[in-house]
Amino acid sequence: MPTRRELANAIRALSMDAVQKAKSGHPGAPMGMADIAEVLWNSHMKYNPKNSNWADRDRFVLSNGHGSMLIYSLLHLTGFDLSMEDIKQFRQLHSKTAGHPEYGYADGIETTTGPLGQGVTNAVGMAIAERTLGAQFNRPNFPVVNHHTYVFMGDGCLMEGLSHESCAMAGALGLGKLVAFWDDNNISIDGHIDEWMEQDVPGRFESYGWHVIRGVDGHNADAVNAAIQEAKSIQDKPTLICTKTTIGFGSPNLCGTHDCHGAPLGDQEIALTRENLGWNHEPFVIPQEIYDGWDHTAKGAEEEAAWNEMFAAYEKEYPELAAEFKRRMSGELPANFEVEMDKFIAKTQADMPNIASRKASQNAIEAMGPLLPELFGGSADLTGSNLTNWSGTVKVNKQNANGNYISWGVREFGMAHMMNGMVLHGGFKVYGATFLMFMEFMRNALRMSALMKIGTIYVYTHDSIGLGEDGPTHQPVEQLATMRMIPRFQTWRACDAVESAVSWKVAVMRNEAPTALVFSRQNLTPQPRTAEQVKNIEKGGYVLKDCNCEGACQAELIIIATGSEVDLAVKAADQLNAAGTKVRVVSMPCPDMFAAQDQAYQDSVLIPGVKRLAVEAGVTAYWYKWVGLEGDVVGIDTFGESAPAGELFKEFGFTVENVVAKAQALIAK
Repeated sequence: MPTRRELANAIRALSMDAVQKAKSGHPGAPMGMADIAEVLWNSHMKYNPKNSNWADRDRFVLSNGHGSMLIYSLLHLTGFDLSMEDIKQFRQLHSKTAGHPEYGYADGIETTTGPLGQGVTNAVGMAIAERTLGAQFNRPNFPVVNHHTYVFMGDGCLMEGLSHESCAMAGALGLGKLVAFWDDNNISIDGHIDEWMEQDVPGRFESYGWHVIRGVDGHNADAVNAAIQEAKSIQDKPTLICTKTTIGFGSPNLCGTHDCHGAPLGDQEIALTRENLGWNHEPFVIPQEIYDGWDHTAKGAEEEAAWNEMFAAYEKEYPELAAEFKRRMSGELPANFEVEMDKFIAKTQADMPNIASRKASQNAIEAMGPLLPELFGGSADLTGSNLTNWSGTVKVNKQNANGNYISWGVREFGMAHMMNGMVLHGGFKVYGATFLMFMEFMRNALRMSALMKIGTIYVYTHDSIGLGEDGPTHQPVEQLATMRMIPRFQTWRACDAVESAVSWKVAVMRNEAPTALVFSRQNLTPQPRTAEQVKNIEKGGYVLKDCNCEGACQAELIIIATGSEVDLAVKAADQLNAAGTKVRVVSMPCPDMFAAQDQAYQDSVLIPGVKRLAVEAGVTAYWYKWVGLEGDVVGIDTFGESAPAGELFKEFGFTVENVVAKAQALIAK
């Protein structure tokens, strides 16, 4: 039977060989953390390599994602669907083994990591999901949700401010099934970190409320094993295991230096490392006894079978709970969701409430809450302004896990990545809110949710200069445009209560990509619509008001608008039409969704050859995609000012008079 060190050396060999073949990569971290990974994956983690979607598996996150060959080696050795050929294709086009772990590429990858600090924050979200789901579904003698979240993180993760946000939250919530391993190797790209890294990381985590296990030799399997056992015994707080390691362990000349952090070791050094480790095998060759020592297939099948047996008994005793658990973990919505939301939308259209779209959003949440037990919300210390709570809100905190809402505190970036972690875990439809301006703190999280194709919902209120006196620091100008530039990301900006409700419906039904819902602070005038127009809102753009003519006449101008500017466009069009100019108004709450429609529909809304004018309280550059170089935009290409909203709209040209003047000038060209 191979020793633990021999099993760990398989990770080291695969890592240095794959990096060498690719001529790029990061061998140092996998070689340094191989002993820790071997103990965790072989002696503690609960998983089935043949079913990576098992609901009660332990989650593993490699936050220091540049060390991706560590997780690829683990997946290959333990029996996941990752072949040696996949390992050989490390960092090559269309391979499963990308330069950083990519969710959805290789079986067993729980989240995309690489931007440091993000992985541990995702892990906190996963641990929140586990704790809350367990509180909702577990019953005496039936712990159907009972797993740990393990995360590896390096010094770089801890330098990122994001780790402070999420790890402080983990301590405040008392996430007892979160276990983090700090790879304390004292090295980053620029060298030894003493000049730029704090000296008391354990003290920091103790101040967060974590259980901290100091001074663990990361190359001593018995010490690592004892630390993990201790961590698993702690139920009321997360655990940090401080593992002292040597980067590039085994390399005679490069270990302990930044030279092995992000570059191949080189053929000569690899040969010396093989000799030093006693690894007498050719590149990419793993002896059968090593495979046998790693293979988790039989044990994983037994672990899942035991859980399945328990769940079958649970299903007999609690059939409704069991059915609900399976539905939620599958991501399937309740059968009546779409029908009931359509009824709510129709009622809202009939009532035509003159309210802010943030209030309309809250009304939609109120309507959805009873339909969606999986709905889980929150706000970054702005609940009263974002209006993201509802009558059924129950807060999750250290004392109560059985809830559906979190006050995230003033930590927008951490909130967003923890939300992503909850979505990745499964069982919840997650939304979180802040002011649109503070999306800037969250931008990487939005990008990562789009990259991973997961359905996180970001709620943003106070969407323009219309928020008024708080001034330009709080007034978003370029944010709408830049969110629309994120691939696969959808941004909805509703013009009234009906569009707000529709945007919520679409966002909840969209599992394959994230959505931003953008709402106003100020009241918005409700717009009359036919049933067909209401239905067309879901297409992202539709004809809200057509020119007043009969027969086959065609508009001379199309005004495209979003959000609070739609009513302005309608009023301007009324004036122009009264003067004899044929003007169509198109409300385009989600240009990305509109762009996904077939060309025939797009042409029916934006008639080819007809001049176009866009109106939106944001930067103008984006809209030339839709108005063309011959069109024009009423927008704002400067920062705002501090003043009442009405005065600001006049100051920056968002008036009927200015829109009419722009329209007339455009038609006259």
